[in-house]
Amino acid sequence: MKSSMPRVLYLFLAFATLLAACGKDGDTGPAGPAGPQGAQGPGGAAGPGGAQGPAGTANVIYSDWIDVGYDEDTTVIAVGDTLFRYYSGIDVPKLTADIVNRGDVKVYINMGTAADPYVTPLPVANLVLFGVFVNINYHFYLNVIEFNSNIDAGTGLNSQNQKVWQYRYVLIPGGVAARKASGADVDWNNYKSVQKYLNLKD
Repeated sequence: MKSSMPRVLYLFLAFATLLAACGKDGDTGPAGPAGPQGAQGPGGAAGPGGAQGPAGTANVIYSDWIDVGYDEDTTVIAVGDTLFRYYSGIDVPKLTADIVNRGDVKVYINMGTAADPYVTPLPVANLVLFGVFVNINYHFYLNVIEFNSNIDAGTGLNSQNQKVWQYRYVLIPGGVAARKASGADVDWNNYKSVQKYLNLKD
């Protein structure tokens, strides 16, 4: 009777060869299609609010309301039919040569009181008050703003002993990027627009 060992050995060798042929060294197959997108997870908690930034005034400089006294001008400046008989001036240390040459200066007058303001930009031309035409001009140079008027337009007291006719200036350096107020350009001839933009307190 012949031994079955050689046949078993042949089967073992054939099986081992088959396993070697199925090793891990073959080419990678193509990627399968992407699966469906999963459901969106819950939103995270809101982060803490940041600190409030400073008012957006850029490099603009403004004053408080200022008392201004006028003197009678003996030289009297005539412009058309208007006689500018009164003059005044205020010291403005921050009115630099750079602002004079490259910037701008705006001046406003409160003809009313702090409690009941009536603010208008200068210059004032032929504004009728109590039957009188009022004209107030201003000009500026290094560290000084000067005023000329056809009436005594200085700060005074009304019948309730409240101050009236106070002045405020705004210095606008040159080269400052234009800024926005409520989505629109600041109207420097509209005091309410300027007040909102600069967060001015009366």
